[in-house]
Amino acid sequence: MQRRGGLAPQQRRHPAEQTRAKRPPPAPLVGPELLLLGLRLRRGSVSRLQAPGGDLRLRAASAWATDVAAEPAAQWAAHCLNGGRELRCVDAAASLGCTWTDSVNQVLRGAVSSAKNRSKGLQPPCPMWCYVVVFLIIWCLGWFLRDKRTIDTVTNKHVFITGCDTGFGNLLARRLDRKGFKVLAGCLTQKGADDLQTGTSPNLKTTLLDVTSTESIKRAVQWVAAEVGEKGLHALVNNAGVANPIGPTEWMTVHDYRKVMEVNTFGTIEVTLNFLPMIKRATGRVVNMASVLGRLSANGGGYCVSKYAVEAFSDSLRRDMYHFGVKVCIIEPGFFKTAVTSLDSIEDALQKLWNQMDPDARRTYGDKYFQNYLRVQRTIMTFICDPDISKVPKCIEHALEARHPRTRYSPGWDAKLVWIPGSYLPAFIIDAVLAFILPKPAHRAR
Repeated sequence: MQRRGGLAPQQRRHPAEQTRAKRPPPAPLVGPELLLLGLRLRRGSVSRLQAPGGDLRLRAASAWATDVAAEPAAQWAAHCLNGGRELRCVDAAASLGCTWTDSVNQVLRGAVSSAKNRSKGLQPPCPMWCYVVVFLIIWCLGWFLRDKRTIDTVTNKHVFITGCDTGFGNLLARRLDRKGFKVLAGCLTQKGADDLQTGTSPNLKTTLLDVTSTESIKRAVQWVAAEVGEKGLHALVNNAGVANPIGPTEWMTVHDYRKVMEVNTFGTIEVTLNFLPMIKRATGRVVNMASVLGRLSANGGGYCVSKYAVEAFSDSLRRDMYHFGVKVCIIEPGFFKTAVTSLDSIEDALQKLWNQMDPDARRTYGDKYFQNYLRVQRTIMTFICDPDISKVPKCIEHALEARHPRTRYSPGWDAKLVWIPGSYLPAFIIDAVLAFILPKPAHRAR
């Protein structure tokens, strides 16, 4: 029996083929027509195939059955025979002495695609992940270049900082002074103000400020307004804050919560609202000191509650000030060795809470619970607290100098590796981890 196109001899001839065999096969489809043909050959989604100009003769099935090369199969698959009639795939395959299967379909699709690429002289298309990688590289490069852009000059920029007696505020004021900013520092005590002015330039000026006192805040606003004049205030840094008492929630009183939130939350809000007109005049920025514990509450007391509130206040303020060009940044530091994380002050506050607790409540925890709690807390604080507190002022400096400051900064290795990732985990995982780490009460239900 005659062979055609290098294909295997046919064992059976379909009756319709005797008529079609007299007609010369048309030229193979190329370009868009061949692409259309390939798209029509979807696995499992097509029961009848009709190519432009006539039926599709499934010689690819025969080629697969006899292990013939795919290129001739693609040529035969591209031939349009029988001028417009439809031929079922299974019938066409049966007429060639083979069975239509998913494997035959795959061979046919691959052959048609290969013939199309060769006819157009094109390489196979790049996988989707290549485009994703290229997009990510371009995005990261653009973000990096944008993040590095800074304002033109800092010599005439006034920055007001609260809580400059010690810690982050004190170090930030000194660093900004060396960079040429006109620093206006608010200190709680006269001793803190005097110590800060030692070793700094005349551009750094101090004033007394208690963020829990409305009168003290108003006096500070008047003093700053006289210093900045019509130019306005380039930046306000709400750094003042307290932490103690920190401990189990049941040990606290409402006064303990109120005492912390008066400084961390309401002090930040009141200072910001009073300085906002000067900041809008200069199209400046507000930098609020929050904490990673404002993202994940790891202990009781007012500290975590107050920092959650600072996060919410900053987010709403940033959106409200968007159209005025005022930028609002949030600093979320991890644990650093400062006066706030001093173990002596934390343990003294805990001892007072333990002593004033109701005897029945204290009995449920047991006599050893307090000592175990102190031991675990001391171990964690010793391991996790970073002695290099300059990481926080560096983030604030970027927020003050960058043309496009970030919305959030998270200085500290524990912030990046522990607290921020942990804040995205399901709550039951964090609950289980803390329940495992912290000591167990003597009388517990589970």
